Amino acid sequence: MTKDLTVGSPMRLIFGFTMPTLFGMLFQQLYNLVDTMIVGKLLGAGALAAVGSTGSINFFVIGFCMGVCNGFAIPVAQRMGAREPSKMRRYVANAAYLAAALALVLTVATGLLCRTILTVMRTPLDIFDNAYAYIFIIFMGIPAIILYNLLAGIIRSLGDSKTPVYFLALSSFLNIVLDFTLILWFRAGVAGAAIATVVSQGISGVACLFYMRKKYPILRMTREERRLDGHSCKVLCAMGIPMGLQYSITAIGSIVLQSAVNALGSTYVAAVAAGVKLFQLLACPYDAMGAAMATYCGQNVGACKLDRLGQGVRSCALMGLIYAIAGFAAMAAFAPQCAMLFLNPREPNLALLVELTSRYIIISCAFFFPLALVNIVRFSIQGMGFSTFAILAGVMEMAARVVVGQFFVPAFGYTAACFASPAAWVCADLFLVPACAACIKRLRKLYPSRPDEPQAVPVPASVGAGQ
Repeated sequence: MTKDLTVGSPMRLIFGFTMPTLFGMLFQQLYNLVDTMIVGKLLGAGALAAVGSTGSINFFVIGFCMGVCNGFAIPVAQRMGAREPSKMRRYVANAAYLAAALALVLTVATGLLCRTILTVMRTPLDIFDNAYAYIFIIFMGIPAIILYNLLAGIIRSLGDSKTPVYFLALSSFLNIVLDFTLILWFRAGVAGAAIATVVSQGISGVACLFYMRKKYPILRMTREERRLDGHSCKVLCAMGIPMGLQYSITAIGSIVLQSAVNALGSTYVAAVAAGVKLFQLLACPYDAMGAAMATYCGQNVGACKLDRLGQGVRSCALMGLIYAIAGFAAMAAFAPQCAMLFLNPREPNLALLVELTSRYIIISCAFFFPLALVNIVRFSIQGMGFSTFAILAGVMEMAARVVVGQFFVPAFGYTAACFASPAAWVCADLFLVPACAACIKRLRKLYPSRPDEPQAVPVPASVGAGQ
């Protein structure tokens, strides 16, 4: 059930690991898209704008949860590469304790602050109630989101990128059924879409848990391995919290930008909401490449096969460039048709909505390769154990979006908002690319590569692995 990424062609291994992960992320985006399509076509542009107006704050909180869970999986991958199963199981157990505490704190905090946050973000009054109903339910589902993402991250760290796909497929199917049931039959509105998302992901997480307990003998723990361990928690937090903060710091810029777009009116909010959903689907390959590189680099650092790090980054970047060219060509030709997936043909301002959505997606796709480098390089650095660099990259992205949102959107309007994310990716790359080279150089200086003795040189806690 597990896979060793420390032996064989980096290109072949990364591609083979990426594809199942990609299908899983496509399933995950599928039920996000279904929410948006059903809300937009059945409930109208106002409801679509309400859901879209919560996107940045959703990313701020849920992105933090996902980043922390992915960070918790890095020490697991490193100990897997170092062939130390007992230490690996100890990390898994303590990651579960930390994740449970995080879920409790975030659920309570976001529930209490939800209305205040939407007010500060200048959410338009005509969509405020729907926006609150949607995001409040999503926040109440944080435990389900953390459960699935933690388990999926652990499974991927063991080298198995296929199993999470099966449970996301189940989740996607359930989400579609619940969407139609709650919105069409029970008239639950945008709240129904939120409930469908939370319930389907919760069921997926629980099913994943039972499957892991049955099918992964390597995760069967002794009482000593299940014990709460301060050192393990310290290493996990050193990896997980910076990765979570990276998402949240990036999201701060998105919140500022979303506030600027909200001030333009609900039509522009709806166009951005549709454009973002379509773009998230198109960007799934880059998310999958990032997940693959985190595991690949984690295992190879654990095995001290440092020569393979640069080879893997270059191979994955080539894959990203090929997809960037193909993706932009497709959207340049078919963006208006894709925009109609999210819009009601009877909307009175349909032509304007299609044009605005198409403009957003074409501009974003023109900068696909900078986005590819952001995901590939950032997750590679995190897999190597230098998770604090992720925060600095997030600061670069945040600064770019804040500048665009505060100064350029008020001055130049909607088109400036379309360039906000591309500007953020370029700024992040200016930091990440040289940082990646510096990380590999530091590892080489600290620990010479010993491909013939992969266990001879353990990676210390100072670069994220722990002992």
